[in-house]
Amino acid sequence: MNASFLHRFKAFIIDYILIFIYLVGIFIFSVFLFPSLQTFFTGSLFVAQFTGFLLVTFPVSLYFIISDSNIGVQSFGKRKVRIRVVGTNGEALSFLHGTFRTFLKFLPWELSHFLVYRLIYIGDGEVPFAHYLLGGFIYALIFAYILTAIFTKKKQSLYDIVTKTHVVKV
Repeated sequence: MNASFLHRFKAFIIDYILIFIYLVGIFIFSVFLFPSLQTFFTGSLFVAQFTGFLLVTFPVSLYFIISDSNIGVQSFGKRKVRIRVVGTNGEALSFLHGTFRTFLKFLPWELSHFLVYRLIYIGDGEVPFAHYLLGGFIYALIFAYILTAIFTKKKQSLYDIVTKTHVVKV
């Protein structure tokens, strides 16, 4: 049986608490223990973006790739809520399949980071129209992900439909 949006949301909140703890650890590490790391965020736009990706996006994505694939089977949040991600035939996802799903799942998140870094570097300058378009695309994608998970028959988010995966009750 497919998991409801509410089950998925509960699992995400539990996982996000873990992510938040990790982010607090990164903050403490980079502000209090090794403040010199902050220079990576004040230099070039590319270095700032890449550093953010390495410290935040990559580890969080890796957590979900490993957790939702046949390696970990369930993330901590999904285990607590008793749901898991499966392929079309109910099989556990391969590492590659989990990677593709996670890439699409976090695409709006990473695009948001991309946009925020550019907006920071603009400062008080005029915001290019392309930035507004990107912001609109990010919100449209987020709403599409949420609405499809709520209203589709199988409660699949758009990234689940594209990757041919389902979140099911265990």
